[in-house]
Amino acid sequence: MAFKNPVQRGGTGRGRFEQFAEYASNFTSSPLFFLFCLLLVGFFVAAHVAHLRLELLLLAGESMTAVTLLLVALLKNAEMRAEHAVQRKLDAIAAALLEAHAGDGSRAFEELRNAIRMEEET
Repeated sequence: MAFKNPVQRGGTGRGRFEQFAEYASNFTSSPLFFLFCLLLVGFFVAAHVAHLRLELLLLAGESMTAVTLLLVALLKNAEMRAEHAVQRKLDAIAAALLEAHAGDGSRAFEELRNAIRMEEET
């Protein structure tokens, strides 16, 4: 079983996951989410300062861990999508340059031709 990033799965339209990832990314960059995180950290600090029961301390710590894990996954997805978009644009520029200089057999254009889709080899 091969795991592929959503941008590599093909298709012209955006799927539900892509839409959800964009909405989640927009929400996590909002002041409302920052306030939520600030309250979560405040609850964590207050729970320790007030010497609350162990269950509440665990709830505070595990809530912060869960939010952190979700943010890391969201950040990685956004990074992969941005990297893929930049690579597609660079490939389009390289293809346009090659097309504009069709017939020019210089070494630079041969290297440019070989560089297209190089990211798939790594």
